[in-house]
Formats: sequence, structure tokens, C-alpha cells
Amino acid sequence: MKCTFAVAAAMCVLAQQAHAAGFVDDSKAAIKLRNFYINSDYRDSATPAQKAANQSYQAEWGQAFQLEFISGYTPGPVGFGVDALGMLGVRLDSSAGKHGNPTGTNYGGVVFPSDGDHAVDDFSNLGLTGKMKISKTELKLGTLVPKLPVIFSNDGRLLPQTWQGTQVSSADIKDLTLIGGQIEEVKGRNSSNNENMSIAGANNAVTGRFSNKFIYAGGDYKLTKDLTLQYYYGNLKDFYKQNFLGLIHNWAIGPGVLTSDVRYFNSKDDGANGHDPAYFTTGYYGGNTLKGKVDNDLYSGLFTYSVAGHTFGAGYEVSDGKSDFPYLNQGDGPTTYTITEMQVQKFVRAGEKSWQARYSFDFAKLGLPGATAGVVYVKGNDINTVASSNSSEWERDITLAYVVQSGPFKGLGVMWKNAMVRNNIPNSRQQDENRVIINYQLALF
Repeated sequence: MKCTFAVAAAMCVLAQQAHAAGFVDDSKAAIKLRNFYINSDYRDSATPAQKAANQSYQAEWGQAFQLEFISGYTPGPVGFGVDALGMLGVRLDSSAGKHGNPTGTNYGGVVFPSDGDHAVDDFSNLGLTGKMKISKTELKLGTLVPKLPVIFSNDGRLLPQTWQGTQVSSADIKDLTLIGGQIEEVKGRNSSNNENMSIAGANNAVTGRFSNKFIYAGGDYKLTKDLTLQYYYGNLKDFYKQNFLGLIHNWAIGPGVLTSDVRYFNSKDDGANGHDPAYFTTGYYGGNTLKGKVDNDLYSGLFTYSVAGHTFGAGYEVSDGKSDFPYLNQGDGPTTYTITEMQVQKFVRAGEKSWQARYSFDFAKLGLPGATAGVVYVKGNDINTVASSNSSEWERDITLAYVVQSGPFKGLGVMWKNAMVRNNIPNSRQQDENRVIINYQLALF
């Protein structure tokens, strides 16, 4: 609410300067359209209670309209501007039997917010962001869409996830990008409401525990044109502290390029999470409990070789410690900055060791620009549960996409994504999922 009033005040000031060169001349506006269909077929392996709560088959279809306005800056040593993001999602098909919220106690369904046990007809949100710039340092206040190792916005459904807070970024030092901020609230991908934040294990919609303060800071340093070093820090008050180190390196070998992406997360408890069971996260702690304080080290490396339209990749990840890897999670579909972030699963359970293989092809090399295809397979072993320390899971994802390159429908994108998930984890479910996504963007000015 504080952010909303501050942005509104900034807009009043800017309205008086809207004629200023730069603010208008550098402004951009576009309408983004997305048609989104998803179906998920769950294949047993769950308790009767889980089946009743989650439904065996879920499917929803909707149309999104997103108006995005990005202003320039007013002239002078200190420039001011304002951005706006208007979003509307319209239900095209759903039912109580396929919505994914039969008890009406979840945050929402597969795609849409819930009205009891069924989907709403439509949902919308307006985000405003006031901004100020001095040289190459920028301050933003209001609606944010961060995509950083410790906080990564989800855009895997009809409308994107957004956050409310303050962020400062700077590129004044050559080859160094710095960024930091504080988040108070988040709007989920299937919600119109801004809410406080939580993690898995504590995010129950009825009796959960939440925080209104997530701080983050870090930066990327380009040591050479082919080597980038990263460090980021994140802290969700009363839940966890997290440090991230990353290295990205490109190496020309023969006719192609080998890209190495090495990542390390260290995550520990913070505040109430260290002693209050209501704030505990999921994970394995021995005895008959599956919850405890945050304690996780996540190591990973992904190596890809790109040549003549082909990209071959292999990776390995270890989730070490007593808890699952923690991340901002309202229970409504978060995204993590991990090499195992798949269409359905994340492969970051306590004790899990996963390997992956991937391949993609750009058909422009065969005279069909705009067409791409890819497949990824991830297998995770040694997952800790109360029953054992050798449970396993795997997922295979296929993606086919095409973007029209010319003519009246230039820029129209069509994508099909298919996922298959199997595991032997107690009380977990097998899953097959399909998504069909059509995107189109129309620039207004």
C-alpha cells in the first residue's frame, strides 16, 4: 500500500512534466496477447486423500491481455519516469472437476484464481512503478519483475508473477552491474492479490506463516568478454538467509562454443525458522518428521556445446543438507534459478543428486527460421524421506516452437510443451502434462 501511494504521488509530479523531451520521446507501449491451455494427468501413486484434494485430471484454458507502458526520463541531472503494467486474464474453459482446487482451500487452481471450488470468470491487476535515474544508476519503487538468482519471477502461466517493493541498480562501474532491493509483497501467477511471502512447509493458505520483508543484493562482474562472475544474497525475514556464487564461461572450440554454467547456493535458517515449528521448511530430519529449519547447500554445473544449430548439454546437481533447497514459495507455482528447473519438478529435495542430458535444434540452419525444438531429461536419486534415503524421480520435457518471421502475422509464436514425471517417492504422484501457448505482441509506439 505504501508503494502504491508513493507511485501515485510520483505520477502527479510527472503529469506536469509529461511534455518534457525524453519522457515522451523515449516511451514505449505494447499490447501482449497470450492464449494458454494446460492439462495435467496424474497417475496414481498418491493416497486417497491426496487424490481427492488434487484431482486426477486438471485442465484449463484462458486468454491474457497485457498492456505494458515504459516511459523515458525527464531531462536534467536527475531523470524521473513511470512504468505501468495492466493485466487481464479471461477464462475460456474450466470446470470444478478440472480446476485443481476441489476443496476450495488452495491459493487457486491450475491457471485461474478460485471462487470456492471453481475458477473465476476473469482476473486482473494493475501495477505502477515510479523510477528515478542518475547517470547509470536507477531507482524503482512499486511493481517489480526481478529475475535474479535469489528471486526469479514466474511467467509459466497466463499472467506473470509480480512483486511490490524498491530496487536500485547501477552500471556506473565498467563491467560491473550491481543490484539490490527490498520486497514486501508478491502477486502470484494465478491471483489478483498482493500477499506476504513464505516457503514450502510454512505456506499453508489457512494456517501458514508469512513474512513482509525479503532483501536482496548482488552483482555480475564481467572479468573478460567470455567470463562472468556472480554473487547474490537473499534474506526472507524469519525464514532463511541465502548466498549465491556463479560462474559463466564461453569457450570457442572448433566450429562451436562450449558454455560452462557453475552455481552454488548456501542456505541457512533465519529468525523464527530456527526454533518455531510453524515456520519450518520441508526436508528430512530423521524420526517421524519431514519438517525442520533450513539447512541446504546446492552445487551444480551445466555444460552446453552449440554448433551449426545444434546444442548438446549435460549437467549435474547435488542438494546437500538436512532440508530441501529453500526459495520464495506461496504454494502457487514459483520459479527457481537452478539448472534443474523443469516444466513440473525442480529436483532440489534433501539429499538429491541429479544428472541431466539435453538437446535442442534451431531449424534456421535448414532454411526454416523461427522453428526450434528441444528435449531435456533429468534423473534424481538418493532423495531423503522418512522411509529411506534412496528414493528417485525423473522428468522428460519436450518443446516444439515456431515464430512467424514475416507477413501480417509476423511475431506470432506457437509453442507445445510436453512433460512426463515418474518417481518412487512415498505419497507422490506420477504426472503427464501438456501445454499449448500462443503469444503475440503489438507495439503501440
